[in-house]
Amino acid sequence: VTRLLHLSNSFLYNITYIFVARWEHSTRRLTALFGSPYVACYSLGFIILLLNVCRSHSMTVAMKTQPRWEVLEQTEVYYTGVVFMMAGTVLVVSSFLALGFTGTFLGDYFGILMDEKVTGFPFNLIDNPMYWGSTANYLGLALIGSSPVGLILTVIVAAAYKVAIQFEGYVF
Repeated sequence: VTRLLHLSNSFLYNITYIFVARWEHSTRRLTALFGSPYVACYSLGFIILLLNVCRSHSMTVAMKTQPRWEVLEQTEVYYTGVVFMMAGTVLVVSSFLALGFTGTFLGDYFGILMDEKVTGFPFNLIDNPMYWGSTANYLGLALIGSSPVGLILTVIVAAAYKVAIQFEGYVF
């Protein structure tokens, strides 16, 4: 039960980040607290990274401790999961490389802007590649582990990302 509560809370983190970032944009309180928009952004980014590690660990534990689904225990499903993980990793890593740390972790809300909009790979392939790459990683992990719980959790993660995308698209 505790693990499930932790998982459900971890899915709300993405939405919380957006509210914190919006609050920072309108008040500049984190910038004042840390003395620099860069230090404030890096601090929030570090917290986001830690919480994402906790979420990934909790999902892995949930998948390993729940029964496997025999329907998914096929070689084709396993390798489909591997392909999803490879594609997801490419999307996440290439997004990070294109945006940098502050671009990835809400730097625009701290007044840290890029010179121009990033339009190269993977952004020319898919909108929000970091979110969808992460979702592909979770889906791949669920398929590799033949985990019905993993599939359900992947849908929840995708829904949380979709909500976060809607909030991020808000013009402030």
